Amino acid sequence: MNIQEFAATLKLSISTVSKALNGREDVSEATRKRVLEAAELHGFSPDPSARRLRRQTADTVAFVVSPPQTSFAHPFFLDMLMGVNEAMENSGYQVIVASAQTLEAEIDVFRRLIERQRVDALLFGRTRRQDERIAYLLEQDIPFVAFGRSETSDDFPYVDIDHHVVGRAGCARFISLGHRRIALVHAPEYLMFSHLEHAGYGEALRAAGIPYDEALCVEAAISEEGGADAARRLLALPNPPTAIVCGHDLIALGVLRGITETGRTPGRDVGVIGGDNHPIGRYVQPALTTFSAETHRAGKRMAEMLLERLAGGSPRDLQEVWAPELIIRASDGPHRIPDQAPAASKTAAPKRPRTPRAKAASPV
Repeated sequence: MNIQEFAATLKLSISTVSKALNGREDVSEATRKRVLEAAELHGFSPDPSARRLRRQTADTVAFVVSPPQTSFAHPFFLDMLMGVNEAMENSGYQVIVASAQTLEAEIDVFRRLIERQRVDALLFGRTRRQDERIAYLLEQDIPFVAFGRSETSDDFPYVDIDHHVVGRAGCARFISLGHRRIALVHAPEYLMFSHLEHAGYGEALRAAGIPYDEALCVEAAISEEGGADAARRLLALPNPPTAIVCGHDLIALGVLRGITETGRTPGRDVGVIGGDNHPIGRYVQPALTTFSAETHRAGKRMAEMLLERLAGGSPRDLQEVWAPELIIRASDGPHRIPDQAPAASKTAAPKRPRTPRAKAASPV
């Protein structure tokens, strides 16, 4: 049944039926109720493509997976996307997923989504200190919600898990355990969350009167190999760290491996704290101490904010920063004086055979 046939069964004009179905105010409540009840009875729903054409909208929201991590299988994106879908389920909007393999190509993905596919709004994460995507979307006046803050502007909606807390509280945790040589291995600092971690780490050192040592701060790719390489470099220093704060759990997993490769024991010889509660962290040995990261709830809240923004909500009223909580497991240990040699390289020295002592000559 098309709308003409449906209107004919009600003996109403097509215009009146359309207004009633779209919730227009210039239709009486009695007529609207009659049309909606008849639509349910007859199983009628208007053609969505025709409705979009009339309203000049796409009824589509894009969720963009951003570099440097572009794998859909990563728990960060999967959990967030599940939260987005949960909030969007009954909204009337469909969610599409897009990604770019490089930072340089990503802005072209945004332009294509807006100028060709004509999406109504966007969701994305991993904001940058100077973020071309935010500047472009503000210029185009396209509704969006980001996962993270940015120095580009403070006039957009966002949800952020505060990584300033990760840097500050992670470092303070090790200070309380007696460590004084504490390293930071974090993601590239053009990413806003990594910049905030670095700032929090430095704040904790200053509060404890510990000098900041540039050699102990290493930027690493968000990967296990990036963490392992950083750990090898740090532990090769003349005065290596006894504890390492990591801004991301994938980096922390690599740091655990790098520590083991040097003959040391993670959690005993070198303490490690992660940053975002990757599911595998609880199963490695030692289990990874880290910080909570409610990415499913963040995705759901971002989608809710986007719907509020599409309904006319002010960007300044749609900004939330959540403080993560420290999850203590086994990888952060108290400071201990290192042995003369790493535990893996110590061997017992062979015992020398005892030579009998010669008897003194008897006096004559």
